[in-house]
Amino acid sequence: MPTPAFEPVIDQHDTWLAVNPVQGCPKGCAYCYLQDLGLTRAKPTELATPAETAEQLLAHPYYHPGLVLALYTCTDALATPATRAHLTALLDILGTSAVRNPVCLITKCAVTDDVITCINRNRAAGLPVIVYLSYSGLGPDIEQGIDHPALRANFPRLHQAGIPVIHYWRPALPQNSTPEIIEDVIGWAARYSTCTVAVGTKIKPTALEQITDLWPELADPHLDPQAADSLWPRTTWDWLQALPDRFATHPVFQTNSCALAYVLGRADRAGVLNTPTCLSANRCPTGQRERCRQAAPQQRPVTEADIDAHLAKIGHPGLPHTLNSRTRTVVLGQPMHLRDRHNLAQALAVTVRSPQDPTERYWPGRLSGAQPLVIDPRP
Repeated sequence: MPTPAFEPVIDQHDTWLAVNPVQGCPKGCAYCYLQDLGLTRAKPTELATPAETAEQLLAHPYYHPGLVLALYTCTDALATPATRAHLTALLDILGTSAVRNPVCLITKCAVTDDVITCINRNRAAGLPVIVYLSYSGLGPDIEQGIDHPALRANFPRLHQAGIPVIHYWRPALPQNSTPEIIEDVIGWAARYSTCTVAVGTKIKPTALEQITDLWPELADPHLDPQAADSLWPRTTWDWLQALPDRFATHPVFQTNSCALAYVLGRADRAGVLNTPTCLSANRCPTGQRERCRQAAPQQRPVTEADIDAHLAKIGHPGLPHTLNSRTRTVVLGQPMHLRDRHNLAQALAVTVRSPQDPTERYWPGRLSGAQPLVIDPRP
C-alpha cells in the first residue's frame, strides 16, 4: 500500500470547486482515480474539521459565489459513520453561513435517514444540495465493497424525499457495455433522477496501466487513450447516439456543467452552447437550450481588467495572455496547472487555452480541446 498522497482540502476541478476535508476511502473500486494516491482501501483521514473546512473555503483564492461545490471527492462521505457525521456537520455550518453555492454530494453508498434529514433541513434554509448517485451497472468484482442493492434503493428514497438526483453513469467499461446492462441501468435511473450524466472513462497520466488491466484493448499501440477526453466502448457510445424513444424525455448529458445548469434552472456558463458536444452529444431539453441561447448575449462582458485581477488573485500576477472578448476566450502565454485554468474559466465564464504543463497529473477535459475516443471490441 503506497503512502497516502493527500490532495488540497480546497481544490479546483473542471466542473466544480472540490472540498476535501476527509480523504481516503475504505472501498476498492478498481478504476478509482484515487488508487495511485494510496487513498483506496484506506481508513478516511480528517484533514480539517467541519468548521475549519468552511473557514478555508471562504478564505481560499479559488472561492467564488458562483461556483458549484463538490464535497468529499477524495472519499465517499457516506461510507462510514465518522464521515457521515463530518458531512452533516459541514452541511449544517454551510447552511447557516452566507454560502449559497450549489453543493453536490457524490456517492455509491446508502444515503441514510440522518443524511436525508440533514440535506432537507439545509435545502429549506436556502442551501441548494444535489445528490449524484454514481451507478453504472458494474458488479462487486470491480466495485469492491459497494452494496449495489442499497445504491439502487437510493434512487426512489431520495426522489420520495424531494431531493434532486443526478444519475452519474460512469465509468463506461466493456464490463457494463452490454445492451442488457445499459437498459437496466438507465431504465431504473430514469424513473427517479432529474437527468443522467454519462462521462465515459477518464484516465490520468499516471493511471493507464490501472485502466488497461480492466480494458485490455487500450494496450493497442495505435491508440492514444490519454490524449482523449473520455473513452467509450462502441456499444455504449452507439446506444447513446441512438437513444431509444422511451427515454426521449430523460435528459442525458456528457458535460456535468450542462446537467447542473439544467437542474439549477440556469444557463450555460462553461462555453458548451453550440459546440459539437451541445449539438450532437448532449440530449438536452428544448427549454434548456432556449434558456442558454437567450442568456448568451446577455452575459456581462469580460475585460482585460477582469482577467488581470483574477490571475493575480490565484497567484499569477502579470501572466501574459490575450483575450478575445467576442468569443470569451483567454489564451495564456505559458503553461498553467489545470486547477488554475479551470478556476479562471469558471469564475469568469470564459474558455481558457494554454500550453500543457508537462507535470500535469489530470486529464485536460473536452473544453480544453480533447475529444472522446470510441473503442471497438477486438474481433
